[in-house]
Amino acid sequence: MTEKASGANGAGRGDGGGTALAGIRVLDLTQFEAGTSCTEALAWLGADVIKIENPDGGEQGRRSSADVSGADSWYFMVLNANKRSVTLNLKDERGAAMLRAMIPKADVLIENFAPGAIERLGFGYEAVKALNPRIVYAQVKGFGPGSAYEDFLSFDMIGQATGGAMSTTGEPDGRPLKPGPTIGDTGAGLHCAIGILGALYQRQATGRGQKVFVAMQDSMVNFSRVAFAAQLIHGRPAHRAGNQVVLGTTAPSEVYACKGNGPNDYCYVYASRAGSAHWQRLLQVIGREDLLDDPRFSSPQARRDHVADVDELIGDWMKDRTKHEAMEILGKAGVPAGAVLDTQEITDDPGMRAREMIVELDHPARGRFTMPGWPVKLSESRVPVAPAPLLGADNAAVYGDWLGLSADELSALKSERVI
Repeated sequence: MTEKASGANGAGRGDGGGTALAGIRVLDLTQFEAGTSCTEALAWLGADVIKIENPDGGEQGRRSSADVSGADSWYFMVLNANKRSVTLNLKDERGAAMLRAMIPKADVLIENFAPGAIERLGFGYEAVKALNPRIVYAQVKGFGPGSAYEDFLSFDMIGQATGGAMSTTGEPDGRPLKPGPTIGDTGAGLHCAIGILGALYQRQATGRGQKVFVAMQDSMVNFSRVAFAAQLIHGRPAHRAGNQVVLGTTAPSEVYACKGNGPNDYCYVYASRAGSAHWQRLLQVIGREDLLDDPRFSSPQARRDHVADVDELIGDWMKDRTKHEAMEILGKAGVPAGAVLDTQEITDDPGMRAREMIVELDHPARGRFTMPGWPVKLSESRVPVAPAPLLGADNAAVYGDWLGLSADELSALKSERVI
Protein backbone atom coordinates (compact mmCIF):
# COMPACT_ATOMS: atom_id res chain seq x y z
CA MET A 1 0.00 0.00 0.00
CA THR A 2 1.24 3.51 -0.81
CA GLU A 3 0.35 6.55 1.24
CA LYS A 4 1.04 10.10 0.08
CA ALA A 5 2.46 12.72 2.42
CA SER A 6 -0.26 14.80 4.03
CA GLY A 7 -0.33 18.55 3.70
CA ALA A 8 0.78 21.04 6.31
CA ASN A 9 -2.67 21.33 7.87
CA GLY A 10 -2.87 18.28 10.06
CA ALA A 11 -0.22 16.05 8.54
CA GLY A 12 -0.33 12.57 9.96
CA ARG A 13 -3.51 12.99 11.98
CA GLY A 14 -6.61 10.83 11.92
CA ASP A 15 -9.87 11.88 10.27
CA GLY A 16 -11.55 13.87 13.04
CA GLY A 17 -13.83 11.85 15.27
CA GLY A 18 -13.07 8.66 13.38
CA THR A 19 -9.95 7.88 15.39
CA ALA A 20 -9.39 6.69 18.94
CA LEU A 21 -7.46 9.80 20.10
CA ALA A 22 -9.14 12.40 17.90
CA GLY A 23 -8.83 15.83 19.50
CA ILE A 24 -5.92 14.90 21.76
CA ARG A 25 -3.02 17.34 21.38
CA VAL A 26 0.48 16.19 22.27
CA LEU A 27 3.51 18.42 22.78
CA ASP A 28 6.40 16.12 21.87
CA LEU A 29 9.79 17.08 23.29
CA THR A 30 11.33 13.66 22.70
CA GLN A 31 14.51 12.53 21.00
CA PHE A 32 16.16 9.36 19.71
CA GLU A 33 13.85 6.35 20.35
CA ALA A 34 12.47 5.81 23.85
CA GLY A 35 10.32 8.93 23.66
CA THR A 36 9.70 9.08 19.92
CA SER A 37 8.33 5.52 19.84
CA CYS A 38 5.78 6.59 22.44
CA THR A 39 4.59 9.65 20.53
CA GLU A 40 4.55 7.74 17.24
CA ALA A 41 2.17 5.24 18.86
CA LEU A 42 -0.06 8.10 20.02
CA ALA A 43 -0.04 9.58 16.52
CA TRP A 44 -1.09 6.24 15.03
CA LEU A 45 -3.99 6.20 17.48
CA GLY A 46 -5.10 9.54 16.09
CA ALA A 47 -3.53 12.16 18.39
CA ASP A 48 -2.19 15.39 16.91
CA VAL A 49 1.49 15.10 17.84
CA ILE A 50 3.45 18.34 17.60
CA LYS A 51 7.18 17.62 17.61
CA ILE A 52 9.03 20.59 19.13
CA GLU A 53 12.60 20.80 17.86
CA ASN A 54 15.67 22.97 18.14
CA PRO A 55 15.87 25.33 15.13
CA ASP A 56 19.56 24.45 14.80
CA GLY A 57 19.35 21.02 13.19
CA GLY A 58 16.30 19.69 15.02
CA GLU A 59 16.07 16.60 17.17
CA GLN A 60 19.37 14.71 17.41
CA GLY A 61 17.85 11.62 15.81
CA ARG A 62 17.56 13.46 12.48
CA ARG A 63 21.34 13.30 12.17
CA SER A 64 22.02 9.99 13.95
CA SER A 65 23.30 7.25 11.62
CA ALA A 66 22.64 9.51 8.62
CA ASP A 67 23.68 8.02 5.29
CA VAL A 68 23.19 11.20 3.24
CA SER A 69 24.47 14.61 4.29
CA GLY A 70 21.68 17.13 4.74
CA ALA A 71 18.88 14.56 4.74
CA ASP A 72 16.99 13.11 7.67
CA SER A 73 18.28 9.70 8.73
CA TRP A 74 16.25 6.56 8.12
CA TYR A 75 16.51 6.03 11.87
CA PHE A 76 14.56 9.26 12.39
CA MET A 77 12.10 8.48 9.61
CA VAL A 78 10.90 5.15 11.03
CA LEU A 79 10.35 6.63 14.52
CA ASN A 80 8.57 9.88 13.69
CA ALA A 81 5.80 9.03 11.25
CA ASN A 82 2.47 10.85 11.45
CA LYS A 83 3.79 13.77 13.48
CA ARG A 84 3.98 17.50 12.80
CA SER A 85 7.20 19.44 13.34
CA VAL A 86 7.75 22.95 14.66
CA THR A 87 11.02 24.59 15.62
CA LEU A 88 11.41 26.46 18.89
CA ASN A 89 14.46 27.69 20.77
CA LEU A 90 13.60 26.98 24.39
CA LYS A 91 16.80 28.65 25.61
CA ASP A 92 15.49 31.96 24.25
CA GLU A 93 12.93 33.55 26.59
CA ARG A 94 10.63 34.31 23.65
CA GLY A 95 10.71 30.65 22.65
CA ALA A 96 10.04 29.54 26.22
CA ALA A 97 7.14 31.98 26.40
CA MET A 98 5.66 30.47 23.23
CA LEU A 99 5.78 26.98 24.74
CA ARG A 100 4.20 28.28 27.95
CA ALA A 101 1.39 29.71 25.83
CA MET A 102 0.88 26.34 24.10
CA ILE A 103 0.81 24.24 27.25
CA PRO A 104 -2.72 25.30 28.35
CA LYS A 105 -4.03 24.12 24.97
CA ALA A 106 -2.35 20.69 25.18
CA ASP A 107 -3.52 17.38 26.61
CA VAL A 108 -0.10 15.71 26.88
CA LEU A 109 3.50 16.86 27.20
CA ILE A 110 6.23 14.23 26.97
CA GLU A 111 10.01 14.44 27.16
CA ASN A 112 13.00 12.13 27.46
CA PHE A 113 15.93 14.52 27.76
CA ALA A 114 18.90 13.75 30.00
CA PRO A 115 18.08 13.81 33.73
CA GLY A 116 17.49 17.36 34.95
CA ALA A 117 17.50 18.99 31.48
CA ILE A 118 13.79 19.77 31.24
CA GLU A 119 13.81 21.27 34.74
CA ARG A 120 16.72 23.53 33.81
CA LEU A 121 14.68 24.77 30.86
CA GLY A 122 11.88 25.69 33.25
CA PHE A 123 9.42 22.99 32.20
CA GLY A 124 9.47 20.50 35.07
CA TYR A 125 6.23 18.89 36.14
CA GLU A 126 5.22 21.44 38.78
CA ALA A 127 5.82 24.36 36.40
CA VAL A 128 3.79 22.74 33.61
CA LYS A 129 1.04 21.61 35.97
CA ALA A 130 0.66 25.21 37.20
CA LEU A 131 -0.04 26.28 33.61
CA ASN A 132 -2.44 23.40 32.88
CA PRO A 133 -3.71 21.20 35.74
CA ARG A 134 -5.41 18.91 33.18
CA ILE A 135 -2.23 18.06 31.32
CA VAL A 136 -0.76 14.55 31.33
CA TYR A 137 2.97 15.09 31.82
CA ALA A 138 5.08 12.10 30.75
CA GLN A 139 8.78 11.31 31.14
CA VAL A 140 10.99 8.44 30.06
CA LYS A 141 14.36 8.16 31.82
CA GLY A 142 16.96 5.45 32.28
CA PHE A 143 16.38 4.88 35.98
CA GLY A 144 13.66 5.55 38.51
CA PRO A 145 13.50 8.20 41.23
CA GLY A 146 15.53 7.14 44.23
CA SER A 147 17.72 4.80 42.21
CA ALA A 148 21.44 5.04 42.84
CA TYR A 149 21.71 5.62 39.08
CA GLU A 150 18.91 8.19 38.83
CA ASP A 151 21.15 10.87 37.30
CA PHE A 152 22.95 8.55 34.87
CA LEU A 153 22.51 8.67 31.10
CA SER A 154 20.90 5.66 29.49
CA PHE A 155 20.35 4.23 26.04
CA ASP A 156 18.61 1.07 24.85
CA MET A 157 21.45 -1.31 25.68
CA ILE A 158 21.96 0.23 29.14
CA GLY A 159 18.31 -0.39 29.98
CA GLN A 160 18.63 -3.97 28.73
CA ALA A 161 21.81 -4.56 30.74
CA THR A 162 20.46 -3.19 34.02
CA GLY A 163 16.92 -4.55 33.68
CA GLY A 164 17.74 -8.25 33.35
CA ALA A 165 17.23 -8.75 29.61
CA MET A 166 20.90 -9.12 28.74
CA SER A 167 21.64 -11.55 31.56
CA THR A 168 19.23 -14.09 30.09
CA THR A 169 20.24 -13.66 26.45
CA GLY A 170 22.99 -15.83 24.93
CA GLU A 171 24.35 -19.36 25.13
CA PRO A 172 24.63 -20.99 28.58
CA ASP A 173 28.44 -20.96 28.50
CA GLY A 174 28.75 -17.66 26.64
CA ARG A 175 28.79 -13.99 27.50
CA PRO A 176 25.63 -11.91 27.95
CA LEU A 177 24.28 -10.62 24.64
CA LYS A 178 22.11 -7.66 23.73
CA PRO A 179 18.80 -8.83 22.22
CA GLY A 180 18.44 -7.63 18.63
CA PRO A 181 15.18 -5.68 19.02
CA THR A 182 15.59 -2.34 20.79
CA ILE A 183 13.26 -3.31 23.60
CA GLY A 184 15.04 -1.02 26.06
CA ASP A 185 14.02 2.03 24.04
CA THR A 186 10.79 1.12 22.27
CA GLY A 187 9.75 -1.09 25.18
CA ALA A 188 9.98 1.88 27.53
CA GLY A 189 8.21 4.09 24.99
CA LEU A 190 5.26 1.73 24.68
CA HIS A 191 5.02 1.38 28.46
CA CYS A 192 4.84 5.17 28.58
CA ALA A 193 2.08 5.23 25.95
CA ILE A 194 0.06 2.81 28.10
CA GLY A 195 0.51 5.10 31.09
CA ILE A 196 -0.56 8.16 29.10
CA LEU A 197 -3.70 6.42 27.86
CA GLY A 198 -4.56 5.41 31.43
CA ALA A 199 -4.03 8.96 32.68
CA LEU A 200 -6.22 10.40 29.92
CA TYR A 201 -8.97 7.95 30.82
CA GLN A 202 -8.74 8.79 34.53
CA ARG A 203 -8.88 12.49 33.69
CA GLN A 204 -12.40 11.96 32.34
CA ALA A 205 -13.51 11.16 35.89
CA THR A 206 -11.31 13.54 37.90
CA GLY A 207 -10.78 16.46 35.54
CA ARG A 208 -7.13 16.43 36.55
CA GLY A 209 -3.99 15.42 34.75
CA GLN A 210 -1.03 13.67 36.36
CA LYS A 211 2.60 12.74 35.92
CA VAL A 212 3.49 9.53 34.09
CA PHE A 213 7.03 8.27 34.67
CA VAL A 214 8.69 5.28 33.04
CA ALA A 215 12.25 4.06 33.65
CA MET A 216 13.93 1.98 30.97
CA GLN A 217 15.38 -0.31 33.62
CA ASP A 218 11.93 -0.90 35.11
CA SER A 219 10.42 -1.66 31.70
CA MET A 220 13.02 -4.36 31.14
CA VAL A 221 12.19 -5.89 34.52
CA ASN A 222 8.56 -6.04 33.40
CA PHE A 223 9.59 -7.76 30.15
CA SER A 224 11.57 -10.27 32.21
CA ARG A 225 8.71 -11.56 34.37
CA VAL A 226 9.11 -15.15 33.15
CA ALA A 227 12.80 -15.00 34.08
CA PHE A 228 11.77 -14.09 37.62
CA ALA A 229 9.42 -17.08 37.55
CA ALA A 230 12.42 -19.23 36.57
CA GLN A 231 14.30 -17.84 39.57
CA LEU A 232 11.43 -18.91 41.83
CA ILE A 233 11.35 -22.39 40.27
CA HIS A 234 15.07 -23.10 40.48
CA GLY A 235 16.07 -21.04 43.50
CA ARG A 236 18.84 -19.17 41.67
CA PRO A 237 19.12 -16.27 39.23
CA ALA A 238 17.66 -17.01 35.81
CA HIS A 239 20.49 -18.00 33.49
CA ARG A 240 21.18 -17.83 29.78
CA ALA A 241 19.59 -20.74 27.96
CA GLY A 242 20.31 -20.04 24.31
CA ASN A 243 17.13 -20.71 22.36
CA GLN A 244 15.56 -22.77 25.14
CA VAL A 245 12.76 -21.13 27.10
CA VAL A 246 14.13 -19.40 30.17
CA LEU A 247 12.00 -21.55 32.49
CA GLY A 248 13.92 -24.63 31.34
CA THR A 249 10.88 -26.90 31.59
CA THR A 250 10.21 -28.18 28.07
CA ALA A 251 11.68 -29.28 24.73
CA PRO A 252 11.83 -28.79 21.82
CA SER A 253 12.50 -25.09 22.05
CA GLU A 254 15.17 -24.50 19.44
CA VAL A 255 16.03 -23.37 15.92
CA TYR A 256 16.94 -26.13 13.49
CA ALA A 257 19.05 -25.79 10.35
CA CYS A 258 17.07 -26.18 7.14
CA LYS A 259 17.98 -26.66 3.50
CA GLY A 260 19.82 -23.67 2.07
CA ASN A 261 23.04 -21.88 2.86
CA GLY A 262 21.69 -18.56 4.09
CA PRO A 263 22.41 -17.19 7.56
CA ASN A 264 18.71 -17.43 8.45
CA ASP A 265 17.83 -20.79 6.94
CA TYR A 266 16.44 -22.05 10.23
CA CYS A 267 13.04 -22.91 11.64
CA TYR A 268 12.11 -22.59 15.31
CA VAL A 269 10.05 -25.41 16.81
CA TYR A 270 8.37 -25.30 20.20
CA ALA A 271 6.28 -27.76 22.19
CA SER A 272 4.26 -26.30 25.03
CA ARG A 273 5.22 -27.01 28.63
CA ALA A 274 1.49 -27.46 29.30
CA GLY A 275 1.46 -31.05 28.02
CA SER A 276 2.54 -33.40 25.22
CA ALA A 277 -0.02 -32.79 22.46
CA HIS A 278 2.39 -30.74 20.33
CA TRP A 279 5.12 -33.33 20.74
CA GLN A 280 2.86 -36.19 19.76
CA ARG A 281 1.76 -34.35 16.61
CA LEU A 282 5.40 -33.63 15.82
CA LEU A 283 6.35 -37.30 16.07
CA GLN A 284 3.57 -38.18 13.65
CA VAL A 285 4.72 -35.53 11.16
CA ILE A 286 8.32 -36.76 11.15
CA GLY A 287 7.27 -40.41 10.96
CA ARG A 288 8.43 -41.45 14.43
CA GLU A 289 5.22 -42.73 15.97
CA ASP A 290 7.34 -45.50 17.45
CA LEU A 291 8.54 -42.98 20.05
CA LEU A 292 5.09 -41.98 21.29
CA ASP A 293 5.50 -44.11 24.42
CA ASP A 294 9.22 -43.57 24.89
CA PRO A 295 9.76 -42.57 28.57
CA ARG A 296 12.51 -40.10 27.56
CA PHE A 297 9.84 -37.96 25.93
CA SER A 298 6.84 -38.68 28.12
CA SER A 299 6.52 -35.17 29.57
CA PRO A 300 7.78 -31.65 28.86
CA GLN A 301 10.38 -31.90 31.63
CA ALA A 302 11.48 -35.38 30.50
CA ARG A 303 12.06 -34.02 27.01
CA ARG A 304 14.04 -31.11 28.45
CA ASP A 305 16.15 -33.62 30.40
CA HIS A 306 16.87 -35.39 27.08
CA VAL A 307 17.12 -32.26 24.93
CA ALA A 308 20.05 -33.57 22.86
CA ASP A 309 17.96 -36.55 21.74
CA VAL A 310 15.03 -34.28 20.93
CA ASP A 311 17.21 -31.95 18.87
CA GLU A 312 18.76 -34.82 16.93
CA LEU A 313 15.36 -36.20 15.95
CA ILE A 314 14.04 -32.87 14.71
CA GLY A 315 17.32 -31.78 13.15
CA ASP A 316 17.49 -34.90 10.96
CA TRP A 317 14.00 -34.17 9.62
CA MET A 318 14.62 -30.45 9.11
CA LYS A 319 17.81 -30.61 7.06
CA ASP A 320 16.04 -31.83 3.92
CA ARG A 321 13.42 -29.07 3.89
CA THR A 322 13.48 -25.32 3.48
CA LYS A 323 12.43 -23.22 6.44
CA HIS A 324 9.20 -22.28 4.67
CA GLU A 325 8.37 -25.90 3.86
CA ALA A 326 9.08 -26.93 7.44
CA MET A 327 6.92 -24.19 8.90
CA GLU A 328 4.02 -24.97 6.58
CA ILE A 329 4.10 -28.73 7.24
CA LEU A 330 4.40 -28.35 10.99
CA GLY A 331 1.97 -25.46 11.26
CA LYS A 332 -0.74 -27.33 9.37
CA ALA A 333 -0.24 -30.28 11.72
CA GLY A 334 -0.79 -28.10 14.80
CA VAL A 335 2.86 -27.86 15.84
CA PRO A 336 4.14 -24.35 16.77
CA ALA A 337 6.89 -23.54 14.26
CA GLY A 338 8.33 -20.37 12.78
CA ALA A 339 10.71 -19.79 9.89
CA VAL A 340 13.47 -17.34 10.83
CA LEU A 341 12.63 -14.38 8.59
CA ASP A 342 15.00 -11.48 8.00
CA THR A 343 13.94 -7.86 7.54
CA GLN A 344 13.98 -8.10 3.73
CA GLU A 345 11.80 -11.20 3.71
CA ILE A 346 9.33 -9.43 5.98
CA THR A 347 9.44 -6.33 3.76
CA ASP A 348 8.62 -8.44 0.69
CA ASP A 349 5.84 -10.47 2.35
CA PRO A 350 2.52 -9.78 0.53
CA GLY A 351 0.55 -10.52 3.67
CA MET A 352 2.50 -7.94 5.65
CA ARG A 353 1.80 -5.35 2.96
CA ALA A 354 -1.88 -6.24 2.74
CA ARG A 355 -2.21 -5.66 6.52
CA GLU A 356 -0.25 -2.39 6.24
CA MET A 357 2.41 -3.77 8.55
CA ILE A 358 4.78 -2.82 5.72
CA VAL A 359 3.91 0.39 3.86
CA GLU A 360 5.38 2.43 1.03
CA LEU A 361 5.51 6.19 1.52
CA ASP A 362 6.45 9.22 -0.56
CA HIS A 363 8.71 11.66 1.30
CA PRO A 364 9.35 15.18 -0.05
CA ALA A 365 13.13 14.85 0.35
CA ARG A 366 13.83 11.11 0.45
CA GLY A 367 11.37 10.01 -2.21
CA ARG A 368 9.70 6.60 -2.17
CA PHE A 369 10.68 4.33 0.71
CA THR A 370 9.34 1.39 2.70
CA MET A 371 8.89 1.17 6.48
CA PRO A 372 6.97 -0.81 9.11
CA GLY A 373 3.47 0.34 10.02
CA TRP A 374 1.54 0.06 13.29
CA PRO A 375 0.68 -3.42 14.62
CA VAL A 376 -2.38 -2.42 16.65
CA LYS A 377 -5.48 -2.59 14.45
CA LEU A 378 -8.68 -0.96 15.72
CA SER A 379 -11.91 -1.70 13.87
CA GLU A 380 -13.26 1.83 14.44
CA SER A 381 -10.04 3.86 14.26
CA ARG A 382 -7.77 3.93 11.23
CA VAL A 383 -4.86 6.32 10.76
CA PRO A 384 -2.97 5.81 7.48
CA VAL A 385 0.80 5.92 7.88
CA ALA A 386 2.28 9.27 6.83
CA PRO A 387 6.00 10.09 6.50
CA ALA A 388 7.98 11.86 9.20
CA PRO A 389 7.86 15.65 8.85
CA LEU A 390 10.63 17.87 7.58
CA LEU A 391 12.15 20.11 10.25
CA GLY A 392 9.79 22.98 10.99
CA ALA A 393 7.40 21.98 8.21
CA ASP A 394 4.38 22.89 10.32
CA ASN A 395 5.51 26.14 11.91
CA ALA A 396 2.95 28.26 10.07
CA ALA A 397 0.02 25.89 10.59
CA VAL A 398 0.66 25.11 14.25
CA TYR A 399 1.71 28.55 15.47
CA GLY A 400 -1.08 30.15 13.48
CA ASP A 401 -3.65 27.76 14.96
CA TRP A 402 -2.36 27.49 18.53
CA LEU A 403 -0.99 31.01 19.08
CA GLY A 404 -2.61 33.11 16.36
CA LEU A 405 0.74 34.28 14.97
CA SER A 406 0.73 35.97 11.57
CA ALA A 407 3.08 35.28 8.67
CA ASP A 408 4.96 38.51 9.43
CA GLU A 409 5.35 37.58 13.09
CA LEU A 410 6.62 34.12 12.18
CA SER A 411 9.07 35.59 9.68
CA ALA A 412 10.48 37.88 12.36
CA LEU A 413 10.82 35.02 14.84
CA LYS A 414 12.59 32.94 12.22
CA SER A 415 15.05 35.70 11.36
CA GLU A 416 15.88 36.01 15.06
CA ARG A 417 16.35 32.22 15.41
CA VAL A 418 13.52 31.84 17.91
CA ILE A 419 11.94 29.39 15.47
